[in-house]
Formats: sequence, C-alpha cells, structure tokens
Amino acid sequence: MEYAKNILETIGNTPLVKINTLTAELPCLVLAKYETFNPGNSVKDRMAVQMIEDAEASGILKPGGTIIEGTSGNTGMGLALGAVVKGYKMICVISDKQSKEKVDILKAMGSEVYVCPTDVSPEDPRSYYSTARRLAKEIPNSWYVNQYDNPSNTKAHYKSTGPEIWKQTDGKVTHFVVGVGTGGTISGVGGYLKEQNPAVKVWGIDTYGSVFKKYHETGIFDENEIYPYITEGIGEDILPKNVNFDIIDGFTKVTDKDAAIYTQRLAKEEGMFLGNSAGAAVKGLLQLKEHFSEDDVVVVLFHDHGSRYVAKMFNDDWMRNRGFLEDEVTKAIDLIKDHLELPLVTVKTEELVMHAVERMKQNNISQIPVEDANGFVGSVDDTTLFRAILEDSSVSATPIKEFMQPPFPLVDRNTAVEEVAKLINREVQAVLVDLGDGRHHIITKYDIISGLH
Repeated sequence: MEYAKNILETIGNTPLVKINTLTAELPCLVLAKYETFNPGNSVKDRMAVQMIEDAEASGILKPGGTIIEGTSGNTGMGLALGAVVKGYKMICVISDKQSKEKVDILKAMGSEVYVCPTDVSPEDPRSYYSTARRLAKEIPNSWYVNQYDNPSNTKAHYKSTGPEIWKQTDGKVTHFVVGVGTGGTISGVGGYLKEQNPAVKVWGIDTYGSVFKKYHETGIFDENEIYPYITEGIGEDILPKNVNFDIIDGFTKVTDKDAAIYTQRLAKEEGMFLGNSAGAAVKGLLQLKEHFSEDDVVVVLFHDHGSRYVAKMFNDDWMRNRGFLEDEVTKAIDLIKDHLELPLVTVKTEELVMHAVERMKQNNISQIPVEDANGFVGSVDDTTLFRAILEDSSVSATPIKEFMQPPFPLVDRNTAVEEVAKLINREVQAVLVDLGDGRHHIITKYDIISGLH
C-alpha cells in the first residue's frame, strides 16, 4: 500500500504548470512552480518543517515546547502543521494587514494568534517582530523561530525546491523569478540552480514600500522607501539574513494595484486560484520581458492559495474601494456609484452654524449644500466655518445664511467627467448632480480623484 505516515510527508514534489494566456506576449516558455499543492497550501511548509527538525536536532526545541513565530500567515500554517504532528504548542504573531482568512486558518489549526499593527517600525515594541521576541523570552520552554534570519529557511529550498525545478525542467531552466520576503526561497532555489548552471538568472519581485530593490542596486538602506503597502508576503522594511543579494541578478517592483489585478486575472484567465504575491510575480514577469528570449525556460514560483484572500483581492467591493478595479468612469453618475444610496446631507438657511458643524462631524464630510423652501441657494465648507468660529466662538449660534457661499454648480447625471472636473477649483469645492428622480447627490474633489485613479 502507498500512503504517507503523516501529513508532513506530503510536503514537496509540487507540479510545474505552463502559463498560457497572461504570458502570451513573452517569447519564452513560462512554467509555474505551483506550491499550493503542499498540505498547508503554501511554499512555506517546506521551510517550516526544516526549521522545526533542525531545532529538534540541535536541542533548541524540546519535547512539550512552544513554537513562537512572527508570520504573514503562511509560515505560521506550516509551523502549525509541524506542531500538531510533533506535539508542540504554537503561537503566531501576525500583522494587521494580513487577511482575516489567514488569522482564522491559524486558529483552526490550534494556534494562538496575536495581531500587531503594521504601521510601526520593526524596533517598536508593538511590532510583530518585537512581540514575537518578547513572548519567547517570557514563555518557558519556548523557541522563537525567526524565519528571517534562520538559515534552515534557505536550506529547505536548497535541498528540495531547487532540485525539483532542476529535475522537472531537465536542467533547461534559464530564469527563476519569485517574490522576495524572508529571502529563503530565492536564496535557496537560486543558489542551487546557479551551482548547476551559473548562467541561470535569478530575479526577485519587490513591492513599493520595500527596501530590497534599491539596496541591491546601490547598497543603500533607504528608510524613506519604507511605507505601508497592501501586497502580502513579499517586500520588507528590514534586511533578513536569508536574502543572499549576491545570487540575485536583479529586482523589479510591482504596485499594489497591479498585483491585485493580476491575482484576479490568474483565476479568471488561467484557472489558477492563487494568492496576492502570484499576481505580483506575473506582472513582474511582464515587466522583465526584455530579458527573455525564444529559447528561454522561465520558472516563476507561486507561493500560496487564493482561499486566503477571498475577502480582499477576490472581493470587488474591496478592490473598488482601493481604486484597483478598472471600471469605466465617463459620466458624473460613475463617480458616485459606490455611495449613491447615501442621502444628501444639507442644511437650511435658518439653521445655526453649530448645526452645520455637527452634521459635518457626524457624516465625516467637508462641504454641505444650503437650501431653503425653493431649493439650493448656497453652500458652506469646513474651512470657512472653522475660521469664523476661531475669530468669534459666538458665531456658532448664528444662522448659516450669514456665512454661506454661492451654491455648488448643478450638473446632469450624464455630464462627462471632464466637464465636472472643470467646475471644481479653489473657490468651488464640490458639484451637485441631478439624479433625475427628484434626488440630488454631491461630487467632491475626492470622488473625481478616486474615479480617475
């Protein structure tokens, strides 16, 4: 009979799958190393088990111990599998930008999960790096994995992923392309492939908000490059020891928007239901087009499964709210379709300044049309009211008509976006659109910027 003695024995030997539609413009053969076939649905299963086994062998991880790791979710899943099979407790420390699905999956596997803020420096005690280290000091018989600097991370891919790719391509692989986070995959696979054939090119996919590309090209760690980004699993605001820059031939950066769009396209055009970093990898491949020729065999590694991103990249409302959906925006009505059901907030001429201010605060808005019994007769904005109240606090009890400005321009719902944009300037902060059914809505500068993004 053929069977695995436990789930860990099913890790590895994932297939290579040809990409057809999305890479049609490339002259080369493009093959995906499809790591979602691992039992934890990601490439991280390989290094997670390697790190556990090496820690056991060295005596760092003892029977009945607790495994602690800062993770974007996938390494945590791989470690959780190992912890279940081998009888350890598991604590995962994760950043709040990771998908809810990842947190829920880790909990489902019996892990204790701590969620930490993303927008803090690595040294901040609230960061998931610092929190994981602190817990390891506080909890007896615990082991802090530290996938970023743990050499077993790279070792796993040197021993398994690299040799698999070499064997599956019959040694014909010419380029290896992969998103870079901890650096273990690119360093382990790239190192192995270059040992077999020094001519193999190794390319890393980076994201905006990460330091890798500039550091590789200049040797400068530029803190000004560090800012929050949405793409998960790649990019860093630190330099992990597992990133071997010497074996990497270059990086290309991919925007959050492109990564998200190509993640959706992989599902809809290739039938590949994958995570966010896969979309970034495909867009990165297209950006590297000039480096490929007709005889090349390019292997791109896809890290994880789309089920962890259902509420994000595979949710059109989530995509639309971030300006990632390529919806056609040509008319005034297109600019406000996402909040069309919200009522228009107005203020009457005889209402007091305090009423207008309170309405702005309650609805988180900056401009309000002013109306009387006959219709719209004026407008007010927060800047005007703010200055008036600063000069004399008693104006709060003054009728709003004393401070109102000319009414906002009125346009038809089918007015071209370009014509709407021309109406907004320093003096005119918004435009009213006639919806044609007795209702009106407001278009602000923000709506226009978002619609044209």
